[in-house]
Amino acid sequence: MSESPTLPGVEVESGRAPAWPRATGRIVFLLDACSAVERRLLQTWIEENRPAATAASDVEVVPIPPSRRRKRRGPGLGRLESSIAGGGDPLMAPLRVAWLSTKTDGGHLRPIDIVTMTDPRDPGLLRQRWTAARRPDRVRVVAGEPALLSELRARWRETGGQDETETTGLAEFIARRATLALERRERGLRGARYKVPRLVSEDILSRPAFRGGIARLARELERPESAVATDAARYLAEIAATHDPFVIDVVAWLIRLLYRRGYGEDIHYDHEQLARIYTTAQRYPVVFLPTHKSNLDHLVLQSVLHEGGHPPNHTAGGINMNFFPIGPLMRRAGVFFIRRTFKDNPTYKFVLHHYVDYLIEKRFTLEWYLEGGRSRSGKLLPPRFGMLAYVVDAWLRGKSEDVVLLPVSIAYDQIQDVGEYVAEQKGEGKERESFRWVLKVVRRLRRRYGSIHIRFGEPVSLREFYAEASPAGSDGVDERSLALQKLAFELSVRINRATPITPTSLVTLALLGVGDRALTLDETVAALVNLLAYVQIRRLPTTEDIDLRRHEEVRRVMEHLVENGVVSVFTEGPEAVYAIRPEQFLTAAYYRNTVIHFFVTGAIAEVAVVASMETGGEDRLEAFWKEALALRDLLKFEFFFSDRNGFRGEVATEMALHDPQWESRIRAGGSEGETLLLSIKPFNSHRVLQPFLEAYGVVGDQLARLPAGEGVEEGRFVAQCMAMGRQYQLQRRVTRAESVSKVLFQNTLRLAANRRLIEGGQGEELAERRREFSLEIQRAIRRVDAIGVLAAGRRTGLLGRAGSLDSEHSESRENR
Repeated sequence: MSESPTLPGVEVESGRAPAWPRATGRIVFLLDACSAVERRLLQTWIEENRPAATAASDVEVVPIPPSRRRKRRGPGLGRLESSIAGGGDPLMAPLRVAWLSTKTDGGHLRPIDIVTMTDPRDPGLLRQRWTAARRPDRVRVVAGEPALLSELRARWRETGGQDETETTGLAEFIARRATLALERRERGLRGARYKVPRLVSEDILSRPAFRGGIARLARELERPESAVATDAARYLAEIAATHDPFVIDVVAWLIRLLYRRGYGEDIHYDHEQLARIYTTAQRYPVVFLPTHKSNLDHLVLQSVLHEGGHPPNHTAGGINMNFFPIGPLMRRAGVFFIRRTFKDNPTYKFVLHHYVDYLIEKRFTLEWYLEGGRSRSGKLLPPRFGMLAYVVDAWLRGKSEDVVLLPVSIAYDQIQDVGEYVAEQKGEGKERESFRWVLKVVRRLRRRYGSIHIRFGEPVSLREFYAEASPAGSDGVDERSLALQKLAFELSVRINRATPITPTSLVTLALLGVGDRALTLDETVAALVNLLAYVQIRRLPTTEDIDLRRHEEVRRVMEHLVENGVVSVFTEGPEAVYAIRPEQFLTAAYYRNTVIHFFVTGAIAEVAVVASMETGGEDRLEAFWKEALALRDLLKFEFFFSDRNGFRGEVATEMALHDPQWESRIRAGGSEGETLLLSIKPFNSHRVLQPFLEAYGVVGDQLARLPAGEGVEEGRFVAQCMAMGRQYQLQRRVTRAESVSKVLFQNTLRLAANRRLIEGGQGEELAERRREFSLEIQRAIRRVDAIGVLAAGRRTGLLGRAGSLDSEHSESRENR
């Protein structure tokens, strides 16, 4: 039962009975048995295995409270307390019975087990009797690591056993350590996927640091310590996951049943990479940080981990998901629920802090969404710092030698939730989570949505990151806050970097570039040519099935989009033509936005070239960089940009892809500038930047219309922007239907607040700055419009046939 045992351990191997513990004196067997059958099996094992040299009087059998079926009345601690009081220094040796599944591949359940909700690893009394009599091969005696009573007493004292506030007696401490020792041994028998914490609440509540913190908190709050302790215990029960191996297997089975309805048999991921993550998790706590695009995100990641033999992550979930029957199932499969807001509840924050400390200290894997909620636009959302701050703080205080943060991208060919997102972007309210809502999600999965792709990004070691970013022991609040922000930003960048480009995302990117115009299959393939070449030259990550140079592959993607109502097809003419449905532009934009970050820097460079060509006698290269950096600042609430120097390097790399002499051509201007601009293939700013800039333009105009001194109430203001956006659409002042979006208008307001355009000025001075903001956006839109004209000229052949980034196919491609 000692974590650093000084005595030779008891051997436990699959298929073998444990050896008798080696001891020179009295042995006390601590029996963790939940029935008479289990007690008889353990007693029989003791009698049959007692060496002849060990007298029967030197062996004592003491029952402890059972770890399974704890609701039934079982033995208390009276016998154990009497044994402890008996004197001497006996060897305390835990024993229990493990019941194995009929399958030997890690304990997977049979369909009959799931239907009847009976766990063969935790059978009832009748099934225990039958199994012991008919299938003794499925019965194992498990022996936990033994320890001398003196060692356990010393460890109890180290953990505060003699403190006047101690609520955990020695007998209770020994029983708990016996249970944990048996868990570790049984885990070796069953497999690592069942490495789950037991007695979490008991362990945390009995810690001296926790009890001392409660006492300090009570003094600060001027409340009785007992009342604060009661609240803390209640909050811990509300938060903590209560893992159950049977439920873990049942949930894994249900998840496979669920996602296969809409996404086929397999989830695509790198099995070798997952095995390396498993190895890392044996040394350090690993935190999985997946993207949040769908309600299936956690489920499919859990399925992949279960399939790979990983234990379930301790996953932070919103309290809004804790409804029957989903909440109880998720909690017993590893989810711990957190309230949406608790900043005014210091006791709750204290309990959550200690729960995270416990998980980090015990090297359990964690999971949460860095961006908080699901993305309604398809782009990665700005990071939330709450849980990340808790984990970093635990590491800084030495709870673990290191913590490994793992960015994860979960990509779908299509998403069943996207209809909800479009409705919300159009101004409708979010549907409240409930069992009825779950049934709707399940019903939507009757359609086919393609495949699911999981990519694990480059991990971040907290030890290495803080060694470079900031001193790990720094007490400066500002320094630690800045380092946390840099960490979150770096994780977001790595998530984006790992996100694979799917066929759907690339096809919608091409279709959105032509607006409401319909394309034939040949035209669609031609529109994809330089996009594909650009992806290959940049070596951007793609799914394994992206091969859009072949007509049959493009047709397959189009048919899936038609099937789900995103694209319409007209077949009554000489050729079938495809177009985005008028009401589905936001849906198509969602898929485009999942990979838009790969194309933003190049699109900004295009606009900067146009800005340099507008410059007269000034330094054209300076004008180029001024425009590029201005757009970076304008769009900083939409995309994750590097710092100024890093961004300049990325822009220079993009330009060099098209023309190594790009700087000299910009300086020369005139025909040299035109040559440089036309060398850019493909043009992207009209389909990447324009939707955002047009949305920003609506907000800028609405701000400029406000009377001097009038404030902004977000809900009312966004509704006004929605109305103005629809008017601008009718006037063709907004050319992109996806620009009329509640999400984009809200992001623009964040930018306006950052520039102190909501408040921060008086009268005409504020009104003038709002007008200048609107004009800045309009200038950017005008330059993007120029790119759109050039792209249309290429499409129609007015500018001639476009070359390709991929010289091998340049003669057969047209750009768009």
